[in-house]
Amino acid sequence: MLKLISWNVNGLRACIKKGFFDFFYKEDADFFCVQETKMKPEQADFEFNGYHSYWNSAETKGYSGTLIVAKNEPLSVIRGIDGLHCNEGRLIVLEYNDYYVATSYSPNAQPELKRIEYRMQYEEDMRMYLSNLSNDKPVILCGDLNVAHKEIDLKNAKSNIGNPGFSYEERGCFSALLNSGFTDTYRHLYPDRTDAYTWWSYRANARANNVGWRIDYFLVSDAIRDKIDDASIYPDVFGSDHCPIGLTLRL
Repeated sequence: MLKLISWNVNGLRACIKKGFFDFFYKEDADFFCVQETKMKPEQADFEFNGYHSYWNSAETKGYSGTLIVAKNEPLSVIRGIDGLHCNEGRLIVLEYNDYYVATSYSPNAQPELKRIEYRMQYEEDMRMYLSNLSNDKPVILCGDLNVAHKEIDLKNAKSNIGNPGFSYEERGCFSALLNSGFTDTYRHLYPDRTDAYTWWSYRANARANNVGWRIDYFLVSDAIRDKIDDASIYPDVFGSDHCPIGLTLRL
């Protein structure tokens, strides 16, 4: 059995002060994928004992960044998308004998969709890249993909239509990714489950009232869809405006 955890920590050093390592060691996952680290590895005054860590940090200090912590060393480590989108630390891919593990911190479209063009380019490049990898061997993709796919994936769908994270463009790109050969593991197992969210605004007691969005995902190549054992959301784990999510596969 393969166990993976993904978590947008909204600043790893801040999250560590709020109990990150308690959850990390308790879960004992094979892979722990982190988004929005907001730091460079040389700034770390901590260690992941018993694990190997692979960073992709943004050029801008205190911004973006991804990290995969793995029990076993990969065959190769790929940062960015074929030499593109490297300066913001948005994607890491680890290659193993039988699969790839990838984590993405997908760009936010920003208020009034100011960054939607870059977001769409990132989505297209990532989809094509991961689809090509999937032709070689199965891909496990996780991370903060910054989109609620369907109305069931956020509390106030009607009032958010067209807003960042629920625009027609972003939702269409997510559909295109699924249609290119990937499965949303959580919806595969729980197609009708409501009030299942992974991010909450800091405003208006949104988390206490569970007024949230599901924008963090585990996707797998359709070739291993039948290997999905369970997909989890951990809403009671704090330390960020996102909560962790989990996946177990019979691999």
